[in-house]
Amino acid sequence: MTRSVNSVASRERRRRILKRTKGYFGRRKNVWTVAKNAYEKAKKYSYRDRRAKKRDFKSLWIQRISAAAKLNNTNYSKLMFNLKKNNAEINRKVLANMAMNNYDEFVSTIRKVM
Repeated sequence: MTRSVNSVASRERRRRILKRTKGYFGRRKNVWTVAKNAYEKAKKYSYRDRRAKKRDFKSLWIQRISAAAKLNNTNYSKLMFNLKKNNAEINRKVLANMAMNNYDEFVSTIRKVM
């Protein structure tokens, strides 16, 4: 008895990967084994970097808040402690945006909690 390999599904699977690697350079876009490896590696990087992006932005926000706090004779840790102590529902993203774009509002917020 002959072996059934379901070439329809195999061809569709290959076509789907090659379609997703369309913009890659060289053999990474049209040679099945190279394209498959490139696609799998790209998926790993995208998964990892979605999390790294969050870390990087949080780090940036902390630097901006810290710099603005130092201009007001305090430091980041004291500012965040006082915000938490006074139950201020404001996150780092909003604070950093205020420090960059609405400095006067940032200063008034600091004065309220200090």
